[in-house]
Amino acid sequence: MGQRANAFQAEELQRRFQRLDQLLAQNSHWWQVRPFHHRGYCWEKSHPELCAMLDALSDSDLGYLQQDSVAAVRTLSPWLDDGEELLRLSALPRFSGRDLSPPDRLDHGIPGRKWQQILAFAGCITEQSGPLLEWCAGKGHLGRLIASVDGRPVTSLEWQAQLCHEGEALAQRSDVSMRFVQCDAFSPEALQWVRRGEQAVALHACGDLHTTLMRHWRNNNGACLVISPCCYHLINSEEFVPMSEAGSSAQLSLTKDDLHLPLQETVTAGAGVRRLRELELHWRLAFDELQRELRGEDSYLPVPNVRKSLLKESFSAFARWAAARKQLDFPVGIDEEKWLALGLQRLRRVRRMELMAHIFRRPLELWLVLDRALFLQEGGAAVELGEFCDYSLTPRNILLRARSG
Repeated sequence: MGQRANAFQAEELQRRFQRLDQLLAQNSHWWQVRPFHHRGYCWEKSHPELCAMLDALSDSDLGYLQQDSVAAVRTLSPWLDDGEELLRLSALPRFSGRDLSPPDRLDHGIPGRKWQQILAFAGCITEQSGPLLEWCAGKGHLGRLIASVDGRPVTSLEWQAQLCHEGEALAQRSDVSMRFVQCDAFSPEALQWVRRGEQAVALHACGDLHTTLMRHWRNNNGACLVISPCCYHLINSEEFVPMSEAGSSAQLSLTKDDLHLPLQETVTAGAGVRRLRELELHWRLAFDELQRELRGEDSYLPVPNVRKSLLKESFSAFARWAAARKQLDFPVGIDEEKWLALGLQRLRRVRRMELMAHIFRRPLELWLVLDRALFLQEGGAAVELGEFCDYSLTPRNILLRARSG
């Protein structure tokens, strides 16, 4: 294993988890807030100077601070004492992975950024022989790369039949030792594929998909495990429950909504996607202003997911759709300009409130990953944490590597 990553193991996992837990808990008033739900700043009464500073930020200054966490911490330091320590605690070593030389055109049909992630992840897999399980495989791009460069047998578990069929065709074209198993990762049958003494990998398996693999691997005495967690909020239960004993006795208490915070980054989204997200948020906030008047109640009303095609129509069409979903009487005509102007004011304020909360995105993500690492360590595994690629390639660049004791 890479020398740089060896520094972050064993006692360091526990020490860093405990300190992050302490800082996240004592600063929860800054980040366990829902800016979208509030018409004004959450801290108007307690920190009026902070609110005035945020209001005075130009959009360009805000954009700069959103992209530079060091500058954001420096700007917010009069109100946030622990910002610099949070940044230090959030830093991880970079795994020194091997360079791979896959066959030509193995990346055919895979978006360039995704292919670079797959290459970087596979380069950090230290065991290069023996059977390997690819969990939540999709079309098996990762497994096919590993089977190609290392000549090892790969079993790819995937629940969607169409993806299995397409993956099988790609594997045959590449002439690799690879089989697909169509199986729900949450089913009892999935347990049999996480085998004693074998290796399992998962790149960006969401929420309970990767924690299920971790539980099976620990219970079945797997040999090696390499995962990159993703989408921590996608859990089957209504309440978040830590995996580790350390997490169960932590100071920090998380709601399911809190688990969305680490995912609030757009560094890999294209300009078109970002514009559409911003438009949707603008319209949702404009509708929130409108619904408060329609109901005669000054409180937030959640609106379900919307089909993106509706965002190509008018705000009135969106508002009529949202009102119907919430069973509200909708007037024949509305003053679009009025509500859109109010929504824009809200959007401006929301983005500025988020600046403080976003300081805690990476610390919270690391707390969640450390809880997972400690779960494996408590089961007797030797565990390492590090980054497998640049943050600009994917914000979900944390890699957990475990070997049974």
